[in-house]
Amino acid sequence: MSAGAPLDGVRVVCLEQAVAAPLATRHWAALGAGVIKIGRPGGGDFARHYDDAVRGLSSHFVWLNRSKRSLTLDIKRPGARAVLDRLLAKADVFVQNLAPGAAARAGLGAGDLAARFPRLIVCGISGYGRDGPYAGKKAYDLLIQCEAGLVSTTGTETDMAKVGISAADIAAGMYAYSGILTALYRRERTGQGAVLEVSLFDALGEWMGYPAYYTAYGGAPPPRSGLSHATIAPYGPYRAGDGTPVMLAIQNEREWRAFCRDVLRRPALADDPRFRGNAARVAHRDALDAEIDAVFQTLGAADVVARLDAAQIANARINTMGEFWEHEQLRARDRWRRVDSPAGPIDALVPPVDLQGASPRMDAVPDVGEHTTQILQELGFSAVEIDRLQAEAVTQPYRSKD
Repeated sequence: MSAGAPLDGVRVVCLEQAVAAPLATRHWAALGAGVIKIGRPGGGDFARHYDDAVRGLSSHFVWLNRSKRSLTLDIKRPGARAVLDRLLAKADVFVQNLAPGAAARAGLGAGDLAARFPRLIVCGISGYGRDGPYAGKKAYDLLIQCEAGLVSTTGTETDMAKVGISAADIAAGMYAYSGILTALYRRERTGQGAVLEVSLFDALGEWMGYPAYYTAYGGAPPPRSGLSHATIAPYGPYRAGDGTPVMLAIQNEREWRAFCRDVLRRPALADDPRFRGNAARVAHRDALDAEIDAVFQTLGAADVVARLDAAQIANARINTMGEFWEHEQLRARDRWRRVDSPAGPIDALVPPVDLQGASPRMDAVPDVGEHTTQILQELGFSAVEIDRLQAEAVTQPYRSKD
């Protein structure tokens, strides 16, 4: 990152795996923080092995772990304590998303760390939180999607569907990211560290606010409606005469009138009692769709989009992932960078926040244990001590695959 990076000098130690914690720490690394990722000797983060789609590397791992340094350490072995103590004595932030109770069993419980390192910001990411009947229950993203009700809102009238990305993990990771930034800001004023807890269930529960309120106070859940919006109409996909779907969205009565006048070219339809107001349009959705289809079937998709754009009605293509990867907007705004990895250079998207005067750090995706010796030397371990740690299987020597 350029000189004056916002988190330059902030040191983060993470015992992380999968998605939630790695997403948070990757964002800190992009802002200039020095992130040390502790992994198991022999394998590291199990997300390294989810797939081999990126030139033999895991798509999850390369997405979430650039700009970090990798240290192998078996935290269950007695010799690991000396390494962890030296790491945490110099750290500003410690993050872990281990299985329930694992951090405490390793002597890394939040209370213990707060007592020994009063300026340290300690963040634990869990499935359901530290207490309550589900505290000890193992949790993964899709399971949380089910427990938080997300799956019940997604899909078609007859079939539920999961969200195609790790929604619960991403929600928790972003709340950990912002929560720790808040704690760092407070520490600048008070000098005191902090203990934070973020659960996947709580994070995704926050995102479920609209359907939860709609159900609790409306008496019934919003209906599953596929690509169409459950409670706004017209808002969804409509096929043009050439068979191409066009996604459009109407948000208010001004847009509805412009849509009838300039897109459908049937201005009187705006005052049809069946469609006067959003609630009426939702109640008569089938009739509304038939009126729209009757016009769109006479037009090609390009003509439909041209009319929508001219009327300033929001619309979108339903892109495949390949089409997103090649999206002209990303290219035009220079949103891609080349970063190194154990498999060679790969493309990576620039983080979404553009901070004036600072460029995000876009360093390599680390190999497992790649920086072990370097980090141990920085902590003051001698060559003899490092050899002993390796002999005791506390850590392992790094051997490049080249």
